[in-house]
Amino acid sequence: MAIWIDVSTSRHELKMFDDDRLIKTYPIAVGKMLSPTPTGTYRIINKHYNPGGPYGVLWMGLSRPHYGIHGTNDPSSIGKDVSHGCIRMFNADVLELSSKAPVGTQVAIHK
Repeated sequence: MAIWIDVSTSRHELKMFDDDRLIKTYPIAVGKMLSPTPTGTYRIINKHYNPGGPYGVLWMGLSRPHYGIHGTNDPSSIGKDVSHGCIRMFNADVLELSSKAPVGTQVAIHK
């Protein structure tokens, strides 16, 4: 099993794959114009549960310093360009994703 993640910032979608098989699509929020989500290929390097504040129930740090995939304390932001560059998810979705995507999972981010 080779889980990997594809993020489309223009579609506000995060897709989880097992090799070439789509497992699930999640709605996300991404960076705003002045602090866009960086494109490229990264890896999940750590996970922190209950980080508090705007990060919701979980933070998954990416190999690009200061960026991650995390929950939110503002669910109304999902589907919008509002973050400082991170990828926001509904809290239940980020927990589900984290349970299937271990540290080391590849994350490809594109427009």
